[in-house]
Amino acid sequence: MIATATAVAFVVFSCKGKLAEAEGLDISTTPTQVINDMFAVVSKNGTVNMRLEADLMERYEDDSLSQETFPKGISVYSYTSEGLLETCLFADDAKHITEKKSKRETWMAYGNVVIQNTINRQTMETDTIYWDKDKGEIYTDCYVRIYSPDGLLQGYGMKSDEKASNAIIRTPFNSIAIVKQDSTVVMIDSVNFIGPFRKR
Repeated sequence: MIATATAVAFVVFSCKGKLAEAEGLDISTTPTQVINDMFAVVSKNGTVNMRLEADLMERYEDDSLSQETFPKGISVYSYTSEGLLETCLFADDAKHITEKKSKRETWMAYGNVVIQNTINRQTMETDTIYWDKDKGEIYTDCYVRIYSPDGLLQGYGMKSDEKASNAIIRTPFNSIAIVKQDSTVVMIDSVNFIGPFRKR
């Protein structure tokens, strides 16, 4: 009987300890979901539209917003309707916010943001980028550099479609460096390549 009473007392004490610990949690700063080594694929009609990879995803909820954070960085790969890789985005940190009432979604990536359009052979570098999913566009007010086969553009503020294929810099610098393409570029055919010529 004494052993049973002790066991009951221990359980009650143990539960009270857990309840006190739970009551001490700040829900607004405690994630409701945590995913390690996240790998997500979005497809349409059997064709991959987008692939997302992140070391860590944390979801937070309140009455008005649902927020997913990617504090260890994010990689996003976007594909054409034919399934070809078109755009890659890499960033040190990212956030996805959904307004519960309006269902409006906003993505933001920040910290060493690099966006590559593999079809246009264009690379964009900035500190912060926003993606408005409803409008299908990306934009920033930060300093931005855009490299392409035609040269370098730089300035402040940028707006483009979500594939980063028609970027426009809002306030470009007056000096624009243009790199002239070398007409002597050698294309290497990896199938028919026979190696370097031997020395005589």
